[in-house]
Amino acid sequence: MPSKPLYKRALLKVSGEALMGNQQYGIDVETVDRIAREIKQATDIGCEICLVIGGGNIFRGLSGAAKGMERASADYMGMLATVMNALAMQNSLERMGVQTRVMSAIPMTTIAEPYIRRRAVRHMEKGRVVIFAAGTGNPFFTTDTAAALRATEMGCDALMKGTQVDGVYSADPHKVKDATRYERLTYMDVLARDLQVMDTSAIALARENNIPIIVFSIHDDGGFVNVLTGNGRCTIIENAAA
Repeated sequence: MPSKPLYKRALLKVSGEALMGNQQYGIDVETVDRIAREIKQATDIGCEICLVIGGGNIFRGLSGAAKGMERASADYMGMLATVMNALAMQNSLERMGVQTRVMSAIPMTTIAEPYIRRRAVRHMEKGRVVIFAAGTGNPFFTTDTAAALRATEMGCDALMKGTQVDGVYSADPHKVKDATRYERLTYMDVLARDLQVMDTSAIALARENNIPIIVFSIHDDGGFVNVLTGNGRCTIIENAAA
C-alpha cells in the first residue's frame, strides 16, 4: 500500500445514496462497512479524516419540498436523515477499531456531540475520524455546502468527493457514451460549464479558500487511499496555475 499521502488532512463527502448499495432505499450495512474500510486505510497511513454524508437514501429535502412540504421543514427532515447515516458509519468504523466522533450541527446531545470547531480540530489531531452531521444546521443549504464549509473550518488540504463515477464528465457517462472525462478543471470551468459536481455555493466556498476538490469513484476498492497519495483515477478541481 502507498504510504506517503499528498493530503494530510482531508474531508470526504459521500452522498446518502452511496450507502444504499443495491437497495432502493435505506442503509446497506455491507456497503457502509466497505466505505468504512476505505476510511480506515486512510487513517492507517497517517491521514486525518473527517466526513460529511448526505441523507438522500432516507429523505431528501428538495424532493419533499417539490411534493408540497414547506422547504424549511423538509430540509430539517433531510438533516435528521444525515444523522442516521452518520451513526451507521460511526458504528461501522468503531467495529474496525477506528475512534470516531459524530458532531451534529443541530444539538442532540444524547446521541452526538454538538458541533464545536475547536473540539472537532482537537479530535482530528488525536487521530479520531470526525463525522459532521445535520449539514450546516440551516435549511436551504445542501450537504455539499456543509462539506465545503467544514473543510474550510478544519483547515483541510482537500475536499474529496466520492461519487458513482471516476471523475468529472461533460455529461452522465451512464447515459452518454461519448461524454468527455476531465483530468483537471478550474472552479470557474465547473461553474461556466454547469458541470453539476457540487452546488455553486460549495464550489464558490472552496474557490475562495483555495481548497482543491478531488472527484473520484467511491466504489473502487482502495480508491480513497489511492487519490490521497496521488495515484488514483480522479478529477482535480482547483484554481488556475499562476
